[in-house]
Amino acid sequence: MSEFKGIDVSHWQGHIDWAKVKAAGVQFAIIKAGGSDDGLYTDPRWEENYRGAKENGIAVGAYYFVGPACTSAEAGRADAGRFLAQLTGKQLEYPVFMDVEATTANEKAGATEAAIAFCRELETAGYYAGIYSSTYSGFRDRLEDSKLTPFTHWVAQYATKCEYGGAYGLWQYSSSERVSGINGNVDMDISYQDYPSIIKAGGFNGYAKRVAATQPVTPVHPKKTVDELAHEVLAGKWGNGEDRKNHITTAGYDYAAVQAKVNALLHAQSRPQAVYYTVQRGDTLSAIARKYGTTVTAIQKLNSSLIRNVNRIQAGWKIRVK
Repeated sequence: MSEFKGIDVSHWQGHIDWAKVKAAGVQFAIIKAGGSDDGLYTDPRWEENYRGAKENGIAVGAYYFVGPACTSAEAGRADAGRFLAQLTGKQLEYPVFMDVEATTANEKAGATEAAIAFCRELETAGYYAGIYSSTYSGFRDRLEDSKLTPFTHWVAQYATKCEYGGAYGLWQYSSSERVSGINGNVDMDISYQDYPSIIKAGGFNGYAKRVAATQPVTPVHPKKTVDELAHEVLAGKWGNGEDRKNHITTAGYDYAAVQAKVNALLHAQSRPQAVYYTVQRGDTLSAIARKYGTTVTAIQKLNSSLIRNVNRIQAGWKIRVK
């Protein structure tokens, strides 16, 4: 798997010497454009940072920090509109992200609707959209993440390993690193996707879609099974939304069959796992039910072929309790 070294910055880093950042091996930068968490604003160094990174050959993405009131589809579309105004006239090689940190856990459903509306608005305008949040307090607690799989994920977790269980394209692994050209600490990121190639080829983020000059695109004869492709989709290897559909179809595969398998795998992951118990001498069905927070009737239904009389269970039986 390819890995690309990156940073994310805002006005908090002050003036940045982008030539030194490039020389330090940084390949991409996700730059703050603005937000709605402190009124409605454009980051004071958005334009300066965009120009500096581009002039030094560093690939650029952008993010917009939404405020605590971004908890409805209407609010998500409104923030997306402000973000789009900040992106006008620019070309970005990395996705454009909605930064979700300020909403509360009890607004989970609304924040999810806002995120979907925000990303759809950006996609309609021709951008490759994604969502930034943390593994636990963000994607788990603040968002209904199962509804957000169509959008690329940028996951924050300051650890030696990212424990987020779904597909993600970028990992923000530290907020306290030092990079030449930047005074003080800076956030560090790893990208696992060649986003510049994907975005330029797809005509996203201000780029014109590449079209073959003379020869039509010839679909590649399928070489992978639907199951293999579905697991690759979940690993983030085929993009999102219409981009995913186009890539899979152009490669000669049946998109509907692949997506159906993806949905089945996601459903299987969300199903509760069966729990079993081996009956010990002296056990009663009612005591077992209390131990596992269930009922005698429920256990009987799960083991209808084995338990016919609640007063007759035998030591050594392996019964399902949940």
